[in-house]
Amino acid sequence: MNTDDLIAIDIHTHAEVSCWNPFDNYGEEYDRAADKYFRSSRRPTIAETVAYYREQRIGLVMFTVDAETQLGRRRIPNEEIAAAAKENPDILIAFASIDPHKGRMGAREARRLVEEHGVRGFKFHPTVQGFHPYDRMAWPIYEVIAEYKLPAIFHSGHSGIGSGMRCGGGLRLEYSNPMHLDDVAIDFPDMQIVIAHPSWPWQDEALSVAMHKPNVWLDLSGWSPRYFPPQLVQYANTLLKDRVLFGSDFPLITPERWMKDFEQAGFRPEVREPILKTNAMRLLGLGGAPGDAA
Repeated sequence: MNTDDLIAIDIHTHAEVSCWNPFDNYGEEYDRAADKYFRSSRRPTIAETVAYYREQRIGLVMFTVDAETQLGRRRIPNEEIAAAAKENPDILIAFASIDPHKGRMGAREARRLVEEHGVRGFKFHPTVQGFHPYDRMAWPIYEVIAEYKLPAIFHSGHSGIGSGMRCGGGLRLEYSNPMHLDDVAIDFPDMQIVIAHPSWPWQDEALSVAMHKPNVWLDLSGWSPRYFPPQLVQYANTLLKDRVLFGSDFPLITPERWMKDFEQAGFRPEVREPILKTNAMRLLGLGGAPGDAA
């Protein structure tokens, strides 16, 4: 990644459309509910997303969410995102997503994606994937991630997916309480854990885990910064300034909107560049080891 040419690195973007596989309309009601909740039906292709970010001079980490067991819906291939990263190494880094219910078969896939496809990290969504992060069925996948000392992003807090559907689409919010990551951080100290999103209604739990475990980071995706809880801004300005990361949750929120609101959200001038760029460089191994201070 040509970090000198970039103004920021977005640690949290989604692949929404596959150009390799035909569209799977099973479970499409989740899409319609998400459109209503987020007031957006924007679903660009991977190539369209890369072109947009290149124009903005922002690097990006991209992933899908593999929830085939819980939702019964075909995932976007991890290999498709990895191929796009190989074609656009100046701007794009590929993370993978593997349904934790796949256990040892999932661990085999994780190793193959790292060794053969250059995947640089992993994404988990406990609510959508239907598991507690501390559930030992996920341990085989975590073991591979830790072996390669790669980061793993975990959705936390409320989820717009399923919101407004009958029974919330059967998705359990409690799975995404960030306190569930405490056990994972203890057992896998070589895995850098990113707690994604302001973790409402468990923001204090997220701050506590990150304060206590030095391999835990926070990303600021999914919300406009104008709505961040005050304690999140406070810790990002002070005790956790070296482990807070810019993320947009694109295409649900654009980096343009996020960065405009970021300027007015109470972040100190000296922490803005680390949050927007240099903290992510350390996490991704683009400049110093993940545990090094900024």
